[in-house]
Amino acid sequence: MNSNKKNNDGKELCMSGKGVTKIFGLGNNKTVAVDHVDFDFYSGELVSIVGESGSGKTTLVKMLLGLISVTEGEIDFMGKKRDISTRSKKKEYWKGIQAIFQDPFSSYNIFNKIDTVLLDCINMRGGHGLSKQKKIEMMTEACSFVNLKFEELTNKYPFELSGGQMQRLMIARIFLLRPKILLADEPTSMIDACSRATILDMLMDLRNETGMMIIFITHDIGLAYYVSDTVYIMEHGKFVEFGTADDVILRPGADYTKRLISDVPKIYEPWDFSKKEVQVKIPIQKKQGVTV
Repeated sequence: MNSNKKNNDGKELCMSGKGVTKIFGLGNNKTVAVDHVDFDFYSGELVSIVGESGSGKTTLVKMLLGLISVTEGEIDFMGKKRDISTRSKKKEYWKGIQAIFQDPFSSYNIFNKIDTVLLDCINMRGGHGLSKQKKIEMMTEACSFVNLKFEELTNKYPFELSGGQMQRLMIARIFLLRPKILLADEPTSMIDACSRATILDMLMDLRNETGMMIIFITHDIGLAYYVSDTVYIMEHGKFVEFGTADDVILRPGADYTKRLISDVPKIYEPWDFSKKEVQVKIPIQKKQGVTV
């Protein structure tokens, strides 16, 4: 593959996949969780992968992160075939790709204090030899980016924070690590509406600050339209439709996409639970930032 491949906007190809498949089990008991999907993700892009529970979204994320193996197909990272065959190669790969998961309460080692969480990020980026004062400055800057005060967090454990604060601390980690790709797997689904808007705004700011690409995993097609450059629709392990957010949401071709759109509640009209007719109505307007 050509490592200099770019899209029409001149953005470099960060990650691509061809025929990526994951099968669990054998014979009659096998389950095809992800079924021969192809994708191209470009630098600075915000991509949403949308589908219902069980569609294969999280399984795909785990393969992209290298947490589970790929049954078939190939994944290329930064123009080269991905090689995570050894522990050292996998650790090097993780410098370029990181994740924020759905449940902030299970994302941390309960025995590690916040200082350790942030110091690990600095050390992972080669900061072992930095002075203690410099490391404190970096941790303070990262916390400030997500509207947290490091002096109020030092010597505390993550479980002493609220769910929204824990997700903001995860974003502070990403600020320090500065990976090429961030996988955000339903990062706002377990926090309240006010915190949700704050987290989304911070993710957008992080992309603008660092130029990283973000892969947003969600079942919320309205949110995907609101924040995304490109949208992939996933059903039963396959991408049934993909394209720009406007093309996929305003001019859907797949029946599954139309059904997802019809399921979005609309506060200005009575809810129709019969689903006899599918109408595409997206009353929101896309913005650079995210507000609620």
